[in-house]
Formats: sequence, structure tokens, C-alpha cells
Amino acid sequence: MRLTRQTNYAVRILMYCAANDAPLSRIGDIAKAYSVSELFLFKILQPLTKSGLIESVRGRNGGIRLGRTAEKISLLDVVKVTEDNFAMAECFENDASECPLVDSCGLNTALREALGAFFEVLSSYSIDDLVKARPSINFLLGLDEKSVAPAA
Repeated sequence: MRLTRQTNYAVRILMYCAANDAPLSRIGDIAKAYSVSELFLFKILQPLTKSGLIESVRGRNGGIRLGRTAEKISLLDVVKVTEDNFAMAECFENDASECPLVDSCGLNTALREALGAFFEVLSSYSIDDLVKARPSINFLLGLDEKSVAPAA
């Protein structure tokens, strides 16, 4: 299974907000940190905001912030919001009627079990876990200009 670019950058947006000590993060700053367009990030923000993972504050001094604490946002929460389809094979599709084994196939059972394990692992990691796993994240994202570059 391959996650989309949207999911990848959704996680990155959340990590940026979690690492940022400021009350609000600006899309322009996030786009600069990850070298992507602001328009691309705005598209990703829509489902994140709708789901409550991100809060948006409008206005001249506006920005975004986490909708709940980083400890309470799991990777599974993000993936469920940003991925459209978890079909690993044709038999996962709703209209999988071409295969005569669709209701009794061992492959279908094995793939469902694998997907369940995938979801279980994602649910065991929070955005906070990802941020804490990288002590130099503030420096790498340009959030702490006074930081010294980490030793190689």
C-alpha cells in the first residue's frame, strides 16, 4: 500500500504545528519549510479542518493550529481523513463481482488481516511521537533560528 502525497503533507503540517511554539502557524512558513506551494497546502487543509484535526484562525494575524493536542492525534486519524481508498486488491472494491471466489477467497482474508495490522500500527503512533522522535525538528523546519545545526 502506498499513501498519497496528500497524506504525507498532512502529517507534515500537523508535525509543524506541534513543533511550533507560537500559538499559530502560517501556511507560508509551512510551505517554505517543506518547499511546496501554499496552494497545495491549502487543499490539504480542507479535510484536516473539516475533521477537527486543524483549527483555522482567519484574519491578518491568523493561521492554523492543532485542533487537539498532538498526543491525541494518531497517524490513523490522519490517514482516515486524507486517503480515499484502502482497497489493496480488486476484491476489496464494492463492485468486485468478476471473481467467483470473492466471498470465500483466502487472499481476501489475508489482505483484510494485513490492513487491520496496518491500521493498528498507525493508531499506536501520535503526531507527538513523531515530533519527539526528532530532537532537531525545530531547527530543521526553521522554527528555531538560534539553534545550532545538529552534529552529523
